[in-house]
Amino acid sequence: MLRQRLMWIVWPAFLMAGLLEVLVFAMVDPQDVHWFGTPLEWSRQAIYTGAFFVFWGVTAISGGLTTLLAMSPFEVNRCPLPIDGRPDGCPKQGGC
Repeated sequence: MLRQRLMWIVWPAFLMAGLLEVLVFAMVDPQDVHWFGTPLEWSRQAIYTGAFFVFWGVTAISGGLTTLLAMSPFEVNRCPLPIDGRPDGCPKQGGC
């Protein structure tokens, strides 16, 4: 289930990062990008790559937070251990 949720987050974030890359760099020349007032001394390809990973990371964090907030209380509080493998005195309700 964790792998499936991870793909629910990472794949749409990848697609949106690609779309953001196209939209941003259709209007901005990578050689005109400045960082705190000084021009970046990176190649165009490095700026495209760095921007893509920043866009991907931001959209993945957004998707992850959305997935976390969409979880039911049961999913959040459920114990991953089977009943016979739970430690004694487990603090969660229902034994663990």
